[in-house]
Amino acid sequence: MDLARKFQPHTHQVTQWSRFIPEEEWRVYEQVIDEAEVREIPFALGGAFAMAAYTGYWRNTKDLDIYVLPQNREKLIAVATDLGLRDYYEKLPYDRWWIYRAARNDSLVDIIWAMANHRQQIDELWLSGPEVEIRGRRMKVLPAEAMLWDKLYIMQRDRCDWPDVLNLLHWAGLDLDWEYLLCRIGDDCPLLAGALSVFRWISPGKARALPGWLWGRLGIAAPEGPGPDTVERRVKLLDTRPWYGPDRAKLQPAA
Repeated sequence: MDLARKFQPHTHQVTQWSRFIPEEEWRVYEQVIDEAEVREIPFALGGAFAMAAYTGYWRNTKDLDIYVLPQNREKLIAVATDLGLRDYYEKLPYDRWWIYRAARNDSLVDIIWAMANHRQQIDELWLSGPEVEIRGRRMKVLPAEAMLWDKLYIMQRDRCDWPDVLNLLHWAGLDLDWEYLLCRIGDDCPLLAGALSVFRWISPGKARALPGWLWGRLGIAAPEGPGPDTVERRVKLLDTRPWYGPDRAKLQPAA
């Protein structure tokens, strides 16, 4: 399999959600982005920015996740330092093996060069996602395949990213390169099988549109045949607040 492939864009190219980014936060993020581009440091945006690019909905996490190759981490840390951002470690210690957290007031810029669980360092494929326009600027976001792979492992006592996984499956599942994703996940495919089992239960209609061979490869039953998609009732069994699919529009701030 060609692991040096370029991913096809399957994002919401019209990023109207970017107008909801608080101005004070955006000024900090924009300075870092500007200087990274001046110094010609390749990067891709992850976190809330990338999720919004795929789902169309902005969730303000008060941080900007910038993914870089490991060999460029010190260059991007120098950018943040030169702009006057302080190491967040002084306020709250964190694992320096995979991330550097830079802060100004309440705004954080997370410089990331590996998965949080030490499973994989960032490589060129993580930086080969689609470009989107954010406030008049063209920037790359992570491929949906890389985001889904990364978020599968984030299931902790105080945080779980599987709601993001399910939303990525909803919005980008039809366009994912599933062969590539299975190759990268490797022996951890049972974790993906678990997420797809939940997705199949929530959105059987969406799940039926995924490649038919996928279910057998993962050793789980394919979605049942034609019938009503019971997404609304089942989603509310997990959380009555809007969190999934188009229903997330109710979470969008007022324009």
